[in-house]
Amino acid sequence: MSTTPLEIIRCLPVSTPRHRAPILFIHGAYVAAWCWGEHFLPWFARHGWAAHAVSLRGHGRSPGRDDLDSLGLDHYAADIAEAIATLPAPPILIGHSMGGMAIQKHLERATAPAVVLMASVPPQGLIYSALGLLLAAPQLLTDLNRIMGGGEPDIDILQQALFHQPVPLIKLRRYGEQAQPESHRAIWDMTLYNLPDVSRIHKPPMLVLGARHDRLISPDQVQMTADAYGTRPEIFPDMGHAMMLERGWENVAIRIDEWLTAQGF
Repeated sequence: MSTTPLEIIRCLPVSTPRHRAPILFIHGAYVAAWCWGEHFLPWFARHGWAAHAVSLRGHGRSPGRDDLDSLGLDHYAADIAEAIATLPAPPILIGHSMGGMAIQKHLERATAPAVVLMASVPPQGLIYSALGLLLAAPQLLTDLNRIMGGGEPDIDILQQALFHQPVPLIKLRRYGEQAQPESHRAIWDMTLYNLPDVSRIHKPPMLVLGARHDRLISPDQVQMTADAYGTRPEIFPDMGHAMMLERGWENVAIRIDEWLTAQGF
């Protein structure tokens, strides 16, 4: 565990939560807990959920930025456990992209009441994503590698990578300013070296979501995740990778809320 507390953004209902389990959101690569604060945290709080989002170490205001490239998926899984320990009850885990992969690693050694994977890296890893980008969008792959090394994101590439719907320039610039490098070790872990062992993973109720126009985690890769865990994916037709920020994000939130309520939470 880190010696300094992780950054956890919390958004609580104004009255007693209507749902028996809190939610813990886990972000993807190049971002931090702020990506959930834009829409999802306040929306879920308004709908009676105690909503929390953690910045994994090396991200946002969590410790570890100076050691970012030494951090891997096992560190991020440990961060999930550390964040869970701050909550009054075991939380529902909702992870996006790399955050979904970190949840899968966490489930090798722990369980959860329920899990939602949004445009998650599949248990087979990033190799299919990298090959797809190399063939279809090599400039996007180059720009992602540049950001990983600390370079500034290109606004046009940011639009292509994360969104299908047009995004106002002022928002794109803000997202670009908040973007950050990602750990080289974590990227290699997700590509080849530390993939989840599906045979060891606890399998709570799981909702697997994807986006039709996702250029990073394609619907075929979302299908791979669903197949691995014995469920069917749900694909949103007019969205790109950043499902919590894309226009139409509320449709995703509504579906998660409906599914969790149907599970008895």
